[in-house]
Amino acid sequence: MRPLAAYLRSLNPDLPRVVWVMQAGGLANAFGNGVVLPFLIIYLHNARGLSLGMAGLVVAANAAAGLVSGPFAGALADRVGPRRVLFTALVLQGASVATFPLIRETWHAFALNLLMGTASGAFWPSQSSLLTALTPHDRRPAAFAQQRVTMNLGIALGSLVGGLIAGTSGAGGFTTLFLVDAVTFLAFAAVLLRIPSPPRAAAHAELRGTYADVLRDRAFVRFTLLNAVLITAAIAPLVELFPPFAKNEAGVSERAIGVLFFLNTLVIVVAQLPVAKLQEGKRRMPAMAITGLLWAVAWLVVLAGGAWLGGTNAALAFAAGLVLFSAGQCLHGAVQGPLVAGLAPPALVGRYMALLSLTWQLGFVVGPAGGGFLLQHEPLALWAVAAAICVGAAAYALALERRLPHEVLRTPVRTQPALAEG
Repeated sequence: MRPLAAYLRSLNPDLPRVVWVMQAGGLANAFGNGVVLPFLIIYLHNARGLSLGMAGLVVAANAAAGLVSGPFAGALADRVGPRRVLFTALVLQGASVATFPLIRETWHAFALNLLMGTASGAFWPSQSSLLTALTPHDRRPAAFAQQRVTMNLGIALGSLVGGLIAGTSGAGGFTTLFLVDAVTFLAFAAVLLRIPSPPRAAAHAELRGTYADVLRDRAFVRFTLLNAVLITAAIAPLVELFPPFAKNEAGVSERAIGVLFFLNTLVIVVAQLPVAKLQEGKRRMPAMAITGLLWAVAWLVVLAGGAWLGGTNAALAFAAGLVLFSAGQCLHGAVQGPLVAGLAPPALVGRYMALLSLTWQLGFVVGPAGGGFLLQHEPLALWAVAAAICVGAAAYALALERRLPHEVLRTPVRTQPALAEG
């Protein structure tokens, strides 16, 4: 991991070294996730015989478990430190995904996804809290942007490899996918052993807070509502519902699906840091509005490709749509995490990040659960509905701007490092 961390650090050298060590572990873990994520519903439906609607409910159960564990994990991260919580979550996720090849009955799928989701709910707030604690305030936008780069680079490579394995190895290939993912969770856990635990602001009694304090922050609550809607209508359908739609409705092969996800994440790898740099000093809510509009157009392209094209032509149309989608993801990544980190008092970062993560978990409950049945009965209507919701979210983002505190309206401008640091 040390050479990889050194290479990543060279891309943005004024971030603390410990941040790059952490993100090297995240890159390995993201590779494993990329191997599995595009093919989970395909595995449950095509290899284990679950209906698309039931497979969507299984995936939703994963996210529902995170709705319960996430707030507890956020509070625990504030109290005992995010590194310990993250380490435990990674070990549990690795153990859970390693048993996915044993699924034979519907209840097996639900049970394992509930366990996986419980650990995943702890993963997101703890890793965001750790990243926030390890990074100076003015470098947090760059740190979150670089995290998006490393994670998407891993997912890009993983999706490409996963498509090759799933497309050539039959049902047994899925076992390989799950075992690779399990190993990468444990690799990230091993990297954490080299990262010191940051000081805990909540260790001082006068700084302690509760979730009631977080919920009194109306600006934060309104932003989480916006984020939940966007995740429900955009990110969750991309990850969980687009692959089975592409395969079963448009005749796109598993290999091509892997290439499409590779393209999606490759655009993010190339464009995320330049977009984050361009966003410095600019208003955040218009960027969120543009995100929603880009995602709406992308879903209309997917709808058109599925309605009038098939096979290779559909794949080419989907590729164009996913490039637009990736541009929206870059804007979203430049705004979401840093804005919440700016709103959060030091003693409550874990709780703020837990509730932000809850928007993702909620989106991955509602999106696959509702969208899975819509995909089963009216597959083209799914993308029209998702596009309409994204347009509504864009309008809400513009209206939300006047509700935010002045100090978080714009992305901070990076300050020059001191000469002594050079």
